[in-house]
Amino acid sequence: SHWCNVAYWEPRTRVGRLYTVYEQSVSIFYDLPQGNGFCLGQLNLENRSETVRRTRSKIGYGILLSKEPDGVWAYNRSEHPIFVNSPTLDIPNCRTLIVRKVMPGYSIKVFDYEKSCLLQHTADLDYVDGPYDPNSVRISFAKGWGPCYSRQFITSCPCWLEILLSN
Repeated sequence: SHWCNVAYWEPRTRVGRLYTVYEQSVSIFYDLPQGNGFCLGQLNLENRSETVRRTRSKIGYGILLSKEPDGVWAYNRSEHPIFVNSPTLDIPNCRTLIVRKVMPGYSIKVFDYEKSCLLQHTADLDYVDGPYDPNSVRISFAKGWGPCYSRQFITSCPCWLEILLSN
């Protein structure tokens, strides 16, 4: 069975359908003549802004998302940084959103299964940047968001992914 679904977004618009992942790892990239995985360059959207076009061109080889025994890892294969947020990267009970910058050639454990089981999120917390899913990871290509950036919300980022993990 599948272990995650991937949604691709351009600001507040989901582009294309959910991409279901069955293999242990998946490449998510812009455009490769030979490539196996989720090709974002094939997704069409009318009236794309110039900012989105420029950012899409920076995705390149994108990321390799891998399910490992200890959690889910993302390896940045792009020539530009990626920015990541997930419940298991946040400091427990912290009200500030934590977004990690991952430079090209580096990887990060974007979701920790053990830590996820320990986290006790309550449903009444107010998340200002949209619905909250304790089993999801958000990854933005080339542009950061959060308290340290001009973009406060991921929905202001030109190109981003939502990784929806199966329980």
